[in-house]
Amino acid sequence: MFEKNLNISLLLDFYGDILSERQRDMLSMYYNEDCSLSEIADAYDISRQGVRSVLKKGETIITDMENKLGLAARFIKVRDKSAEIASELDLINTKINNDDISSKIHSLINEIKEMAEY
Repeated sequence: MFEKNLNISLLLDFYGDILSERQRDMLSMYYNEDCSLSEIADAYDISRQGVRSVLKKGETIITDMENKLGLAARFIKVRDKSAEIASELDLINTKINNDDISSKIHSLINEIKEMAEY
């Protein structure tokens, strides 16, 4: 369940703009703010089933978009590979005695880490 919540939250970051404001807000309340169906229903003055329907439709829209475009999956792949490269460079850096090369490697590590931040 936690992985699914994280996944929908990530997809919401990538594709939230294609949803209606209402869908986006309800999905954000549910997945990012951990609001219950009842809390969302009260906020929008609709039934819990109505909230559930909006959530399911929004999830379907952003999941379908990810299946077509794959932007979030590509982002995760780049982020993970960047972390792996930074880790390898850090290991190499600990074995080098040349200050100029070590300084350049340290700079590259920082650049990679900045690129991979989310």
